[in-house]
Amino acid sequence: MKKTSAPSLDDSVQFIKGVGPGKAKLLEKLCLTSIEDCLYFLPFRFDDRTQCKKISQAVAGEYVTVTGEVVNAGTMFMGRRKKVFEVIVQDETGIMRAKWFRFNQTLFAEKFKAGRKIILSGKPTLNKRSGMEIIHPDTEQVSGENVASLEIGKIVPVYHVTDGLHLKSMRAIIKNVLDKYLHLLEEFLPADIIRRHGFPSRTEALSQSHFPPQGSSLNDLDAFKTAAQRRLIFEELFLIQLGLAFRKKYAGEENTGVAFKTRGELIKRFVKLLPFELTRAQKKVLGEIMEDLEKRKPMNRLIQGDVGSGKTIIAITALLTAVDNATQSALMVPTELLAEQHYLNILPYCEKLGVALSLITSALKGKERQRHYENIRNGETQIVVGTHSLIQKEIQFEKLGLAVVDEQHRFGVLQRDAIGKKGDHPHILIMTATPIPRSLALTLYGDMDVSLLDESPPGRQRIATELFFENRREVAYNLMEKQLQLGRQVFVVCPLIEESEATDLKAAVTVFDYIQTRLPKYAACIIHGKLKKEERQNIMSRFLKNEIQVLVSTTVIEVGIDVPNATVMLIEHAERFGLAQLHQLRGRVGRGAHASHCLLVAYYPVSDEGRARMKAMQDSSDGFVIAEEDLKIRGPGDFTGTRQSGAPLLKIANLLRDIQLLKTARKEAFRLIERDPDLTATEHQLLQKALHRFLAEPTGTTKII
Repeated sequence: MKKTSAPSLDDSVQFIKGVGPGKAKLLEKLCLTSIEDCLYFLPFRFDDRTQCKKISQAVAGEYVTVTGEVVNAGTMFMGRRKKVFEVIVQDETGIMRAKWFRFNQTLFAEKFKAGRKIILSGKPTLNKRSGMEIIHPDTEQVSGENVASLEIGKIVPVYHVTDGLHLKSMRAIIKNVLDKYLHLLEEFLPADIIRRHGFPSRTEALSQSHFPPQGSSLNDLDAFKTAAQRRLIFEELFLIQLGLAFRKKYAGEENTGVAFKTRGELIKRFVKLLPFELTRAQKKVLGEIMEDLEKRKPMNRLIQGDVGSGKTIIAITALLTAVDNATQSALMVPTELLAEQHYLNILPYCEKLGVALSLITSALKGKERQRHYENIRNGETQIVVGTHSLIQKEIQFEKLGLAVVDEQHRFGVLQRDAIGKKGDHPHILIMTATPIPRSLALTLYGDMDVSLLDESPPGRQRIATELFFENRREVAYNLMEKQLQLGRQVFVVCPLIEESEATDLKAAVTVFDYIQTRLPKYAACIIHGKLKKEERQNIMSRFLKNEIQVLVSTTVIEVGIDVPNATVMLIEHAERFGLAQLHQLRGRVGRGAHASHCLLVAYYPVSDEGRARMKAMQDSSDGFVIAEEDLKIRGPGDFTGTRQSGAPLLKIANLLRDIQLLKTARKEAFRLIERDPDLTATEHQLLQKALHRFLAEPTGTTKII
C-alpha cells in the first residue's frame, strides 16, 4: 500500500519502506504503531563490530562478537522434559556453542542450517565439558552479498525485537524512518535551555542515538551518557515535569472543594471501636490528612506505607470523616478480590456506626446492580468500595466528598483523575503498599503531597526468606510441613492456573494435587480469579477459621488478605515473579505472634534479573530498599503502571540512572511555568504544542493532565 499524502510523524508504521501490514502487526507487539514511536524506540545497547574477535580470543564473562560457520544444530534433551536448541559454530581458531532454552523448533532449524555463516554476540561462559558457550545470544546471518549492510566495522545498535522480526530488519526499518522523516521534527526546547546545558539539536540527538558517529565511546553509549542520549532523556523528563508543574498550579489556583470539620462524633465513636492503639506514624499521617481536609483546596495526598504498616485504618478514618460531613466517599482498588476484602474489613465498623456501605464490582448484575447504582445516586449509600467499575459513566454520586485510591501504581494518572471527576473537586487520597523511590515519586506524583507510614504496628514479625532451587524443592516442603505440625497455616502461590503446552511452569492445580498426596492429614484448597465471588469469600472465610490449613493460590492473594496464623509463604517459580510482587506476597505472612517464613522455589534456567530479584528478597525486608532494587533491575516501565492508563510512558529515561537529569528537568520546568504559566509566549508556542502531544491532549486545551 502506497501513501499519497505528505509524510507525517503520525503515519502508520506500515508505510515505512520494507514494512507493510504483516510486519506492522509485529511492530505493534513492541508498541510501535506510528513513525514517532519508531523514532523514539532507542537501542537498549550497542555491539562493537569494530572489534569482531576470533573464537579463540573469547573470554568467559566478557561481551564478545564472533563470526563463524554453523557446523551442526539441533534439539537436545536435558532430563526427561527440558529441551535445549544447540548450535555449534567454528572459525579457523576454534569452536563455540550457542544454546537456547526457549525457541521455535521449525524457525531455528531453518535459521541455523549447517554451512551458514553467522554472527554471535553475547557473554560466553566456560562449560568444563564442552568449552565456550553463549546462552541466548544475539545472532545474525552473513552472506557474501550483505556483509556491508550488516555494518561490520562500526558500532551497531541493538533493539528489542519480537518473534518473526529479526534484528537486522529492525535496523533497516529504523534507518528508513530516519532517512524519510527526521527532517519533520520541530525544535521545541527553549533556546536558552539548549544553550545552558550544551544540548545538540533534536534531529542530531535522535540520529546519533540510533546510529552513533565513528569514534563514539561504547561505554558512554551503553550507559546512556552521550550528549545525544542525554538531550533525549532531558526532553522526556522535562515534558513530564512541565505537565506536573501545570497540574500543581491549576489545582492550587482554580479548584475549590469542601472544607471538612474533622475529628467529629463519628470519628470519636470509630476510634473507641478499635481493639488496638494507633502507631505514632499512623497518628502523624492522620494529622496531615486532617489538616488537608480542613482546607477548601482539595486534598491531593499520597500515602506510602510498606506491607502491614496500617494503611487500612487510615483509609477508613478518612472515608468516615467525609460521611461525618454529610458527603459520600469512595474507595477504589485494582482487583475484585481486594475490593471484597476491603469491604469485609470495613463492614463491621459501618454496621456498628450505622453507616451505609456498598460494594461495586463487575459481578453485580441486573436489578441488584441498578439498586446499588440508584442508592449511590440518591445519596443513600454513604461509602462505596469498588474496582475501576467506579469510574464508569453509569455511576453517579449525589455528593462525593472524598475518594481514596488504593494500590495507586496499578491505575495510573488518568484513572486517578477519573474518580476525582465524579464529584465537585473531591478530596483525593492515594495509598500504595509499594514504596516508591524518590526519583519515581518526583515523576509520578510531583504534584502531590506525600506522607510516609514508616512504622509497623506492634507484633509484626521479621520474615525469614530462603531460596531453594528445584533440586532442593523437597527441603522447602519439609520446612512447610514442620510449620503445619505446629498448628500453623501456609500459602502456596503459583503463577498459572492450568498447565500449558507453551510453558513448563508448575500450575496451581498440579501443585494442589501434589500437596493433597504429600500432606493428606491437612485440609488444602485452591483459590484463583476464575472462581465466583461467593466461592472465593467462602474459601477465605474457612482459611481464616483454620478449617483450611494449606491455601494454594494464584497471585489473587497478593494484597489485602490478613491471616495471623499463616506463617509460611511458599512461592513456586519465584524466578518468574517481579520483585515488588514477591515482596507483596511475602507480606501476607508475619502478621501474628509466630515466626514466619518466605520460601522461594526457583527452576532453571534463571535469568540474571531473576537471580538479582531473589537475592534482593533475601538481603532485605525493607520495602523502600526493595523498591530501589526493583527500579535498578527492571527500570521504571512496568513500575509506573502507566502503559495501560494512557499517561506518558518513559521510553528513554531510567529514573535510577538519570536522577540528576530528572532534578535538572524539574527545576527548569517549574521555573518556566513560573515565568510563562500557560506557555503562551511566542518562543514557547512549539513547546506548548509538544507538551499537549506528549500528554495525548488536543492542542489548545487549557488543563494539562
